[in-house]
Amino acid sequence: MGNKLPVGCLAGAKQTRKAILNGTAETVLLATDADPALTEPLERLCLEHQVRCTWISSMRELGELCHLKVGAAAAVCPHTT
Repeated sequence: MGNKLPVGCLAGAKQTRKAILNGTAETVLLATDADPALTEPLERLCLEHQVRCTWISSMRELGELCHLKVGAAAAVCPHTT
């Protein structure tokens, strides 16, 4: 995945959920050590809406990928076209 996510990717469960439901999500990233109460519903939405879902090893790593100084449970990369 590289050291950072492309410009336009957003961190946060609410933004991720909204992008999945709006049909703008291309890829969803979820942290394996995040609260399952956050990640499991997002994973189900990905399956229902046929959005690629990738698991990242930790919230810290996902936060760093998103250019954050804090961890993130979820992030979304929108369609580029």
